[in-house]
Amino acid sequence: MAPPDPHTLHPVAGQPRVVLLKPLIDSPLVEIGEFTYYDDPEFAAEFESRNILYHYGPERLVIGRFCSLATDVRFIMNGANHRMSGPSTFPFPIMGGDWAEHVDLLHDLPQSGDTVVGNDVWIGRSALIMPGAHIGDGSIVAAGSVVTGAVPPYSIVAGNPARIVRRRFDDDQIDRLLQVRWWDWSLDRITDNIDWIMAGAVEDPPT
Repeated sequence: MAPPDPHTLHPVAGQPRVVLLKPLIDSPLVEIGEFTYYDDPEFAAEFESRNILYHYGPERLVIGRFCSLATDVRFIMNGANHRMSGPSTFPFPIMGGDWAEHVDLLHDLPQSGDTVVGNDVWIGRSALIMPGAHIGDGSIVAAGSVVTGAVPPYSIVAGNPARIVRRRFDDDQIDRLLQVRWWDWSLDRITDNIDWIMAGAVEDPPT
């Protein structure tokens, strides 16, 4: 038996609602690791156009390996921002006509930087990830949450804005997991250690 193919679009037999995102993405501004998947009963294959919004660059969306994204998870990118230094936030130049001459006023928008999701992150249904958010390895984002800033590794967050509910492990265990970095192992090594990865003791990783 061989490990599954990370380039298969639909990895779950008979379930077209589940797609691996790496083979689906075309934008050079989006980087998604192997085996990260999205589940959507209607629009799974349209993830790039329906779930990554206002992505005009140059900021990037980076998502690690082995992440689980539920239906309607959306990433709001920096292009959604409006100029806030003057009396109005209305984007007059995009309406055309003589207003288009002032397109330079759209070039000084608030910048939030890249949006980064670590490895082995589970993001629940209808969560909203805002521009510049950083979600650490092994974290869980509850359904309906709005992530606006940094989420430490192996944290569970919920709410609007998302707040830490609890950490999944203690400091020593988290440090151990971040050293082990099982998601960087070869597929053969992962295959040989599925039992530990899913249900093993953090203190006793494979050698």
